[in-house]
Amino acid sequence: MKKILLVKTSSMGDVVHNLPVASDIRFSIPDARIDWVVEEPFAAIPRLHAAVERVIPVAVRRWRKSLWRRQTRDEIREFLRQLREQAYDAVIDTQGLLKSALVARAARGRRFGLDWASAREPLAWFYDQNFNVPWTLHAVERNRALAAQALGYALPAQVNYGARAMPGKFSWMTADRYAVLLHATSADRKLWQEANWIDLGRYFMNRGITCVLPWGNSAERARGLRLVSQISGAIVPPALELGDLAVLLAGANAAAGVDTGLLHLAAALGVPTIGIYCATDPGATGIYACQRGLNLGGAGKPPAANEVIAALEHILA
Repeated sequence: MKKILLVKTSSMGDVVHNLPVASDIRFSIPDARIDWVVEEPFAAIPRLHAAVERVIPVAVRRWRKSLWRRQTRDEIREFLRQLREQAYDAVIDTQGLLKSALVARAARGRRFGLDWASAREPLAWFYDQNFNVPWTLHAVERNRALAAQALGYALPAQVNYGARAMPGKFSWMTADRYAVLLHATSADRKLWQEANWIDLGRYFMNRGITCVLPWGNSAERARGLRLVSQISGAIVPPALELGDLAVLLAGANAAAGVDTGLLHLAAALGVPTIGIYCATDPGATGIYACQRGLNLGGAGKPPAANEVIAALEHILA
């Protein structure tokens, strides 16, 4: 049995884009054991994949703010203990950043990563072997190509995210049919105009589909409340953990969202999903290889509400 450690720590969309690597490994090396190191807020994502046996949370983002605290040092020691419990046949760092290279270096096993020309940071010397992966590939294919070269298998023809979540019931949910509007994102330049969200929400409302607008901070909740005041029956739910958001998305009739990790998670779960791009290029990191997912817009070219509605009608037909 090959024992393989995947190192893809963040951010949420990047972690989702690494899920097909686990599917490729399971397809090509059926008896492989796959473990995964990931930042603690995103640990629910690799747990959605049946091929991932063990998820090892890391907290680099949190630790670096409090390295002087004893609790932080104790947590780091415990993480390293868990990381080094198992010796691996291959440690594959698809992140290509200093923080992930340090994690890979601390693990027990032969380490594989990107070469000097393929990573954002010059880290090739951290690995026992490194590989060239073209920047022109979508992020999903870059991850897949690196793992395939490291483990010596031919890439499967189909991209399979392998993510599974069961729809569930929420006490605040009163509708059987609902769409999730992912209006929140990490950068203001990626936001879609509120008038567009209102038009889209009313489209769903007129078809008897309730709109749900999740949020992650107070500013996002305030925006959601402004929007639902203009969309009859729409819901701003309570704060949800990532695992609950996966359950919410899994039961949705549709999702639409700006450039955010939850958008990629919705598409990976097989939900009919429209990606709304206002400031970034979907060709590099947009929804990819999802049968019921479409990207609209681009850098400086946000789509109009009627374009999103037309795309939704196409994938829902």
